[in-house]
Amino acid sequence: MASRKLLLLPGDGIGPEAMAEVRKIIAFLNSGLNLGFETEEGLVGGCAYDAHGQAISDADMEKALAADATLFGAVGGPKWDDVPYEVRPEAGLLRLRKDMQLYANLRPAICYPALAHSSSLKPEVIEGLDILILRELTGGVYFGEPKEIIDLGNGQKRGIDTQVYDTYEIERIADVAFELARTRRNKVTSMEKRNVMKSGVLWNQVVTARHKDKHADVELEHMLADAGGMQLVRWPKQFDVIVTDNLFGDMLSDVAAMLTGSLGMLPSASLGAVDSKTGKRKALYEPVHGSAPDIAGKGVANPIAMIASLAMCLRYSFNLVDEADRLEAAIEQVLDDGLRTADIWSEGKTKVGTVAMGDAILDKFSKLSAE
Repeated sequence: MASRKLLLLPGDGIGPEAMAEVRKIIAFLNSGLNLGFETEEGLVGGCAYDAHGQAISDADMEKALAADATLFGAVGGPKWDDVPYEVRPEAGLLRLRKDMQLYANLRPAICYPALAHSSSLKPEVIEGLDILILRELTGGVYFGEPKEIIDLGNGQKRGIDTQVYDTYEIERIADVAFELARTRRNKVTSMEKRNVMKSGVLWNQVVTARHKDKHADVELEHMLADAGGMQLVRWPKQFDVIVTDNLFGDMLSDVAAMLTGSLGMLPSASLGAVDSKTGKRKALYEPVHGSAPDIAGKGVANPIAMIASLAMCLRYSFNLVDEADRLEAAIEQVLDDGLRTADIWSEGKTKVGTVAMGDAILDKFSKLSAE
């Protein structure tokens, strides 16, 4: 049996505590299901800076490039607020994305039935919500040149950012969107601002052409990104897969995340191109939440987003769809049983810590796997 190589990068803050619960599940995948996962570990973020003055070392970067997938915890904290910009903790994540050439960011927004009342929206609006926002990750205004602040010499300055997209960048993210939609409810909504941005005009044209040429079996609709934000709040269940650029994806995915009631619940994936030799994509999986230094080391962090990131990893990097489904079902069953970490706790529910939540999910997962 071919080995499955995973790199674990716990990072800073609550990252190590959440990753510890993932390690238990990986151990069960090997001992209970004989799936042959091989794991390595590395440092990223502030802890990497403390160890060797970089946000990620060249050696750990090589591990990430050699692995089938990388699981990432969180980075940052007040301790490193004053370190040089180029070695700040977040630079480790940016280097991973850049060197692994990860261009497609997947952010699911799922509302578990047991948490429907945790959202700021009415339960009937978000109960059963299951949408996927696909954000182009390596182009657009965050990376376009010129990017600078110019002194105009008259007491005024000018800030410049440049929104740039090439055809191939839009084609490849569109392909991923249509491929994902086929495994879900077969609908893609493409969002841009073609009414005021030339890059939006091109985005619309390329997605439309790609749909006609290769993906006509999938339903496609176009929506202006600002209208899309409004519709996400008005009736989010109308969407299946939303595909959009780097800037709008950054904003819309955060809007969608808060529909569910807690950032501590949400995973994400960043995918690269399919390797022509191995047939595999480089991939990085991480929770949406940050390092939460205020609760680090207290044993109260919610590990669900990290565990759900592992489920995404099983699904997209290893095609272990049944195992991914069971792990996600285990999370849902534990929530149905009333267990809650502090961030999602409400009156009448059982408050538990990080370890107890992780153990409960593992117990459900092992029982589901034995059925």
